[in-house]
Amino acid sequence: MEDGKLTVRAVERALDILLCFTQAEDLSLTEIASRVELHKSTVHRLLASLEGKGFVIRDPASERYRLGFSVWELSANLTHTDDPALLLLPEMERLRDVLGETVSLYVRDGMERVRVQAVQSNQAIRRVAPIGARLPLYVGASSKVLVAFAEHAEQQALLSHASWPASAGTAAYLQQLQEVRELGYATSVEEREPGAAAVSAPIFDRSHRLAAALALSGPSNRLTVEKMKEHAPALMEAARRMGKMLK
Repeated sequence: MEDGKLTVRAVERALDILLCFTQAEDLSLTEIASRVELHKSTVHRLLASLEGKGFVIRDPASERYRLGFSVWELSANLTHTDDPALLLLPEMERLRDVLGETVSLYVRDGMERVRVQAVQSNQAIRRVAPIGARLPLYVGASSKVLVAFAEHAEQQALLSHASWPASAGTAAYLQQLQEVRELGYATSVEEREPGAAAVSAPIFDRSHRLAAALALSGPSNRLTVEKMKEHAPALMEAARRMGKMLK
């Protein structure tokens, strides 16, 4: 029984190591150990196993690690026409070209939201949105959308979860969610990151189920509250079109 627990723990730690690469192309042993909060000797053993299976590659010159070809082999199975991250990409690019800001696609995974697709703004000063980033579900425009438009029972379960901050379950926050439902979109200004602003709208599939949150983000001095209100109709219309493309 104890051996089984140790095996599961090792698997979890190995997966944590792989997830370190969602925000960096390559990392040193020290950087990885710091991110997963494990001793370097433990991380080194796990990296050796991952390297043996092709999930990471170590550069012998720099001694830095990057993702290996096994990851890309697995990801190839995601490239189906019903994958929203690929299916909606052309529409996201069109929206970026029209509105001039970074466009992101988020889905909920447990108590977090995950950026599954992003199209970066072409402007010199822009909001860079790395694909694969995991963000808190209780702060930010897209988080509000994913919570506000969730099924009632699902929403209640989220708000009562032990990890949900008490401040986010206040009457003021619940009022925000109600306003999001009434407006059809949500906004945020420097809620999660200084100098950043975002406006987000829900994407409902053809069965009227919440599929994702579509967001437009940029520097808060350019993407002002007034500008977000101006962009909201185009964002919601794009979200509506995208929803018709999903089963």
